[in-house]
Amino acid sequence: MKCLFATTNKAKIRYYVTKLRERGIEVITLEDLNMACDIDETGKDPVENAIIKARAYYELSGVPTIALDDGLFLEGVPAHIQPGTHVRRVNGKRLNDKEMIDYYIGLVNQYGDNGALKGYFLKGVAIVDQNHTYTFDYKAKRCFTNKQSQVIDEGYPLASIQIISPFNKFKSELIVEEEKRTIDIEQKDIFEFILKTISTIEQA
Repeated sequence: MKCLFATTNKAKIRYYVTKLRERGIEVITLEDLNMACDIDETGKDPVENAIIKARAYYELSGVPTIALDDGLFLEGVPAHIQPGTHVRRVNGKRLNDKEMIDYYIGLVNQYGDNGALKGYFLKGVAIVDQNHTYTFDYKAKRCFTNKQSQVIDEGYPLASIQIISPFNKFKSELIVEEEKRTIDIEQKDIFEFILKTISTIEQA
């Protein structure tokens, strides 16, 4: 059974689509369908935004659709400037990769401790088919720094200012084996949810 992974974010496609295909899921992308639309993500949290995206692209494609959205929450940062579901949008402006890095380094300098600022990504996942909407959420802890890697992951620029334990390396610099021992383990519950849900849809 084919599934559509509904994102134009190159970093998400590179990571999630690759990992799902490795697990035997026949995943296609918006590019494969030559499809794109401007979706107004008005949800109050990442799960609601994921639902909005998954439903919109399912209606367009007719293919069971997986969508993922992120919210970012930082320790000690005042509520009115918490990124929340607007990780890339600040004061109504959509930031490019360089602007994002500069903005979040500024938050680390202002609210962090010794050049580090802790927080977490709240990841919301939605899978939509003809009859059902399945959802899942997960917190991924992160530590941001005011130092920047020279390796920038296109579509996921904040990886260049995130330090990943136990390697004490920037996320953008992890090699495959290091990623398997950290990020893949962290994301295990998300993949288990997707695999279980796809199996349920196939058996319905």
